[in-house]
Amino acid sequence: MVMRKVIEIDEDKCNGCAACTKVCAEAAITMVDGKARVVGDFLCDGMGACLDVCPVDALHIVERETDAYDPQRAYEHVKQERGVEAAQHIHGVEQVEAACVDEKQVAGGVMKCGCPGTMMRDFSQDASVANCQCEGGTAKSQLRQWPIQLHLLQPQAPYFANAELVIAADCVPFAYAGFHDRFLKGKTLIMFCPKLDHSQDEYVAKLAEIFKTQNIRSVTIVHMEVPCCSGVEHIVRGAMEQAGVNITLKDYTISLRGEIV
Repeated sequence: MVMRKVIEIDEDKCNGCAACTKVCAEAAITMVDGKARVVGDFLCDGMGACLDVCPVDALHIVERETDAYDPQRAYEHVKQERGVEAAQHIHGVEQVEAACVDEKQVAGGVMKCGCPGTMMRDFSQDASVANCQCEGGTAKSQLRQWPIQLHLLQPQAPYFANAELVIAADCVPFAYAGFHDRFLKGKTLIMFCPKLDHSQDEYVAKLAEIFKTQNIRSVTIVHMEVPCCSGVEHIVRGAMEQAGVNITLKDYTISLRGEIV
C-alpha cells in the first residue's frame, strides 16, 4: 500500500453517461448498474484524463493510501478488454509482456514499462535529435530531455546534474515564437501550469529536491502576463526556500501577443 493520488467517483452524482470509461487509457473505469465505478486502484495512474469529460462533476482526484499503480496488470487488463493493439498503443512497448517483470523493475530510477511519457531520455549528447529541423523550415529544436512536465519528472534524473534550468508555464512556447532559441538553448526544461495543475504542494517538494540535490547553476522562469501565471514564480521561490538554497534566478513575462514584457 502506498500514499498516492487516484480517481474517486461520487455515485450519487453519476448520471451513467459512461464518457469516463471511454477516455480512461487503462480501462480502469467500468459501468455497474448504470453507474461508473473504478475497477481497481492498481489500474488508475491518477493522471485524471477522465475528469474533464464528466458532465456532472462526479469524478475527483483524491490522495489516500491504496494499491500502487501496476503497469503490467494494466497492460493485461487493457489487452483483455480492448485487444493487444490497443494495449501496445497505450503503453508504447511492443514487448511489454516480456519487459515488465514486476512493478519494481527499474533502470536509472525509471520503470522500464508503462507509459512512454515517463521514460527518461537525455538528448543533450544526441546530435541527430538536438539538431532536428522542423519540417519545411530551418528552426532547430533545443529540447535536451524527456519528459518535460513537472508531474512526470524524476528529481534524480541525470540531466538535472549541474544544469541550468528554464521553468516555463505551459502556454509560453505557443505565445513566444522564439522560445527555443531565446530561452531553451543549452538548458534543461521544466513545464507546468500553476492554474490548472492540482499538484502545487507536490511541485514545490519536487523542485526543492531538484534544487537541493542536483547543484543547479541557474533558474530562468518564463510565464505569461495573466495574473494566475505568476504562480510559477511563487512555486519556484517556495521550492528554493524549502531547499534552503540561493540560486541565480531570472524572471521573464510574456505578453498575450508574444512579446517579452
